Amino acid sequence: MKQLPSILTDGYGRKHNYLRISLVEKCNLRCTYCMPSEGVQLSPREELMSASEVYEIAKVFVSHGVDKIRLTGGEPLLRKDFEELVKQLSSLPVSLAITTNGVLLDRYIGVLKKAGVNKLNISIDTLNPDRFKGLTLRDQFHRVMKNIDWAIEEGFNVKLNVVLIKGQNDDEIIQFIERTKDASVQVRFIEFMPFKGNQWDQSKTISLETILNRVSEHYNNSALERIEDEPNDTAKNYKIRGYQGSFAVISTVTNPFCDSCNRLRLTANGRLRNCLFSDKEQRLLELFRSGASIEPIIAKAVGMKKAVRAGLDSPEEFENYQNHQNNRSMIKIGG
Repeated sequence: MKQLPSILTDGYGRKHNYLRISLVEKCNLRCTYCMPSEGVQLSPREELMSASEVYEIAKVFVSHGVDKIRLTGGEPLLRKDFEELVKQLSSLPVSLAITTNGVLLDRYIGVLKKAGVNKLNISIDTLNPDRFKGLTLRDQFHRVMKNIDWAIEEGFNVKLNVVLIKGQNDDEIIQFIERTKDASVQVRFIEFMPFKGNQWDQSKTISLETILNRVSEHYNNSALERIEDEPNDTAKNYKIRGYQGSFAVISTVTNPFCDSCNRLRLTANGRLRNCLFSDKEQRLLELFRSGASIEPIIAKAVGMKKAVRAGLDSPEEFENYQNHQNNRSMIKIGG
């Protein structure tokens, strides 16, 4: 008998084994590339997934082949039931990871270790305290840096997410790479991406080519080492020879990686998204609460996935900021 294709395989043969779940739309920082300056309208509390709903919906995905789950937000550690939630999800046969801004990490190091969560992506866009306050509108730099160092000391696999924006923090590329000299940490430079309300334009994006040119200018060319990327990796990985850690570039804008995409996103209010740049969503939570099977709608969402960046095939289409105004802002999608 011919085996039917998985509901997580799209029309281009891409198998989606990675689910990113946003736990909350709130954040305790105010980075403008993520949250519009005027703020966002939050979903009513009753429309957000409960801990048990997150777990039960995640179980359905796992039963069809998802083996990696990442918890995002907003800031996921703002969830009052975070400990209960991560405990439930850790019982699933998945690699469980989290993306956080690090402000509250000191409260949850023990919880994460107990749940077996070893992978932490920590967002920090500057190593300058005054600039941090300007970018985030909060004075939390020293707490975040202390928590980063603590996580590394505790043996977590730590990646630092750095969104580069021209004229704001692109002069810190080398300073961030120097953080990898004596620490087993990966710095990931992320190209500034267009979302509703973040005033994106192409001129603010620091490309993969620009980053590598600056690295080559500072270090001897023979010191720059290309590291083999993992399957479905969004990042191109490098290191400076002799350094403990590494760095990577996520070039979503200038060098997209859609052909190997294996990711689906579940928003905090239970909408399934098949692409970061798509404004099309499937209402999973409402269907789940009705008692109906959510598998057909998962299959529909995966089947609708476009080959490249939600159908914005050409650079001209993608770089037209108006084409992103019907999408959510990043904070409401999930980082």
